Amino acid sequence: MAPTQSKLTTAVRERNVRQIVTHLTQLYLSHRTRISRAVYITLFLALVNRVRHAVAEQKAASARAEASRAKRETQGLVEDDEEDVTNKDGKRKRKRVELDREFFRSLLRLLRIVVPGWRSPETRLLISHSFFLVVRTLISLKVAAMDGAIVKSLVKGNGKEFLTRILWWMVIAIPATFTNSMLSWHQAELSLKYRTRLTQHIHDKYLSQLTFYGISALDDRIKNPDQLIAVDVAKFSNSLAELYSNLAKPMLDMTIYTYSLSKSVGGEGVVLMTLLVQLSANVMRALTPPFGKYVADEARLEGEFRFQHSRLIDHSEEIALYAGHEAEKDTLDKGYFTLIKHVNYILRRRFYHGFMEDFVIKYFWGALGLLLCSVPVFVKLPGGLTVNMGDRTESFVTNRRMLLSASDAFGRVMFSYREIMELAGYTSRVNSLLEVMDDIQAGQFQKKLVSSAGTENNEAVLKGRGKVVESDDIEFIDVPIISPNGDVLVKALSFSLKQGDHLLVVGPNGCGKSSLFRILGGLWPVYGGTVYKPPFSAIFYIPQRPYLSRGSLRQQIIYPDGLRTMRSKGVTDADLLSILRILDLEHLLQLYPEGWDAEAEWRDVLSGGLQQRVAMARLFYHRPRYAILDECTSSVTLETEKVMYDNAKALGITLMTVSHRRSLWKYHSKILQFDGQGNYVFTKLDADRRMKLEDEKEELDVLLRQVPELQRRMEELTAA
Repeated sequence: MAPTQSKLTTAVRERNVRQIVTHLTQLYLSHRTRISRAVYITLFLALVNRVRHAVAEQKAASARAEASRAKRETQGLVEDDEEDVTNKDGKRKRKRVELDREFFRSLLRLLRIVVPGWRSPETRLLISHSFFLVVRTLISLKVAAMDGAIVKSLVKGNGKEFLTRILWWMVIAIPATFTNSMLSWHQAELSLKYRTRLTQHIHDKYLSQLTFYGISALDDRIKNPDQLIAVDVAKFSNSLAELYSNLAKPMLDMTIYTYSLSKSVGGEGVVLMTLLVQLSANVMRALTPPFGKYVADEARLEGEFRFQHSRLIDHSEEIALYAGHEAEKDTLDKGYFTLIKHVNYILRRRFYHGFMEDFVIKYFWGALGLLLCSVPVFVKLPGGLTVNMGDRTESFVTNRRMLLSASDAFGRVMFSYREIMELAGYTSRVNSLLEVMDDIQAGQFQKKLVSSAGTENNEAVLKGRGKVVESDDIEFIDVPIISPNGDVLVKALSFSLKQGDHLLVVGPNGCGKSSLFRILGGLWPVYGGTVYKPPFSAIFYIPQRPYLSRGSLRQQIIYPDGLRTMRSKGVTDADLLSILRILDLEHLLQLYPEGWDAEAEWRDVLSGGLQQRVAMARLFYHRPRYAILDECTSSVTLETEKVMYDNAKALGITLMTVSHRRSLWKYHSKILQFDGQGNYVFTKLDADRRMKLEDEKEELDVLLRQVPELQRRMEELTAA
């Protein structure tokens, strides 16, 4: 009796459980609409609360970052480049690339550049791209329904209906493939337009107000601007164009597919699956490596490796004379293997991360999807019409297809997190270039000073700024002269120069001659005092080794003018030929059959002396009010030098020369002499008197060198 009673008790319990489950299911189905609304409202409120918390966290993070930055500045920390921070002890600290407020601020700034307005071609292209994204999603919904219909006809065994469905399948393939091709074209075109806008914007800033010079000479935060402009801008543009497509389409797919699935399998099931997917996605996000930082580091290492090769090309002659090829090879190998080591590290992290993503997205979420699609088969939902095997099969296949598309869309959104992090890396580098250019144009520089960084007086001088006043004449009033490494060479230089007063500047190496002319030319800031000088266009500079541009022979003479500017000035090729004749350069026209239009690598074609004569021809063409001549006759004969200076003075050009050649004294009326100890003398130059004094000095010097020998001989004679 006991076993029988136990079985009866178990059966009763099972029946009661089934009755409870059936009652709860009926109760749920009868109130399903209200429950769905409550679930949706709860999810919406949870989403709003999460957004509010995210905003609050970003504000708190920004406040902490500002406080930390202020603390670092107080403790003497100095920004070194776009990703590194160097403190006063020489330790480097990496700056993380994150999806914070700084990233969104930088991205918004770049977006305003690449999409300048609602009426721009980029906006029209984005609208067209969005249209095809919607069309592609609607076609996918239609294809999902057709899949179910085709399988249904197979289950029913209706061959005619099956062939008809196949025919319609082939018909819809035409707009589907066209839409896919248009999406690819739009993405590539958007990338190209973004790059064009951003490159033009950077070129406008980089090649204005001598910004390009300031980045390389006055500021060391950007080590490789060529890498940023030529490579990182292209990668940013491509990443931004891909991100829009990879985010907009999946989000649209998830919205439409989820809505369609909710009508077939119930909104609660979709919500439950969404919660599980969100939970697993949060775990994946927590385990995702900082790919944005990795990409920024890789781009930095690529730029450094490229810069090392550029240095090898620029200084190939010096390296060859030193036989330094082995040392340079070691440097290049070190840079390359550092880059490859980092790339291999990224590949390993992507391997493990990809393994995790594939398992969760393809299999775990796929299993959840199969459970969701089985709901209409095992549970009779209100309004359900699946009563036979064919209808059930059609419903399952259609739902399965939509679920796979929705899962794929969510997977692409998850994968896009990594793409967003990579975009953050490119955004950080490109935006850092723009910020540095803004600082340089505003006269704010950050540069490591190797000799005077610890000297308080020098730091105070370097932080100061003087006044520049436009004037017909040149006058320096208490202007400090600073070397490139921050040494104060002259604390307060004062002199005045009127038009026609030709100035000779002499002194030992490193005394401040070049620094003086960089200030006068507007290349370096005025750290104090007042400078009266003519506008930049009235001063022409000729270095010892002149710059010869790429282009024709005519362009070497008129540089930086173009042919149109030359014609507007009323200058003809005959006028240029007369300039060449003065300097005995007319034979250059016979070097090539093209004559004036001949193009060559002129730095390699012309000797050092010919290059200096071409540079002087350039001076005769421009006829500025003032000319800075920095050892510009070191490779020419005295006869050619005389022709150069006599004709320059005849053209009314006031000459300011840096040279140690005594033959140039007679062409100047003023002299500014530095002693290398912070002192200077500015006075009139009497060339004849100075020549006699110099000759007498040399004679006395010869006699003084003979004194020890005479004393030794006198001692020998006395001893004898």
